[in-house]
Amino acid sequence: MSEIQKPTQRILESLPSDLRELVSPSVPLGDLTTLGIGGPAALVCHIRNAEHAQRFQAFCSKENLPSAILGGGSNILAADAGFPGLILKIATDRFTVGGETLTAGAGLDFDLLIRRSLENGLTGLEFASGIPGTLGGAIVGNAGCYGRQIGEFLIEALVLRENGSLERLGPEDFGFDYRRTLMQGSGDVVLEATLRLQRGDLDRAQADRFEKMNDRLAKHPTEMPSAGSWFKNLDPTEPQGRRIAAGALLEEVGAKQMFVGGAAVFPKHANIIINRDGASCIDVIELADRMRKAVLAKFGVSLEQEVRELPGCRLTEPD
Repeated sequence: MSEIQKPTQRILESLPSDLRELVSPSVPLGDLTTLGIGGPAALVCHIRNAEHAQRFQAFCSKENLPSAILGGGSNILAADAGFPGLILKIATDRFTVGGETLTAGAGLDFDLLIRRSLENGLTGLEFASGIPGTLGGAIVGNAGCYGRQIGEFLIEALVLRENGSLERLGPEDFGFDYRRTLMQGSGDVVLEATLRLQRGDLDRAQADRFEKMNDRLAKHPTEMPSAGSWFKNLDPTEPQGRRIAAGALLEEVGAKQMFVGGAAVFPKHANIIINRDGASCIDVIELADRMRKAVLAKFGVSLEQEVRELPGCRLTEPD
């Protein structure tokens, strides 16, 4: 029996019976992440409402158990050994519209939210069409593309604080920056969000969505597991300038030809790592480190990783 399996039965027996029904034991994280990598999580807890979130969080605190938050599993690297505690999988997926605003659960698929918003006559998010993951993950990571980001649309979010309290926070509380918010690594959990959109030209919005989807299909892997862009783009060199694409620098150093074990750089995009043949977490980490070091050696700039690593992925920080 593995170290992760040993405590599972004890933890299950300690849970209240109604919460136990929401828990799945020994779930491979490779099945819950778009990269398809990761050993078993001791327990995966499906969070369907704020009460569930509070009670699971309190249980983790009382039992001194490690926990991690997971939405759609994109932008995530999980450890080969798995996770010895509770994975809190956000499954809140309500969707309501009122005027030019919509409120949705953080577990709702982000692209499905965009489609539903257009079906309800609301435009504005079509630029993000095809971005994988959930609404909650998009907000915590301030997801975006084409010069736009989800933080521009947030009115407020229902957040479970690390101390167990439920609060409604405005955009100023998130500290939105490029692919960054104050929620990252904080222990706080986004449960639902209200966004302000607009009633615009639906035909034009649908055409823009179609264009963005086709562009993503042409540049991103559709048949190979991946986590999306691995490194963040660099800050502009001048005020109001455009960011420097990390993929362009990686292409200059020959990243598209790089691979380690079953992990390889996607041939059509130098900033995407794919799991082409049973890659391990260590394969991916070694490949990403090689990519980063090649850019540092040639251009003197250090790329910042965008993909989040769950605990246990590496023993030491990258050089």
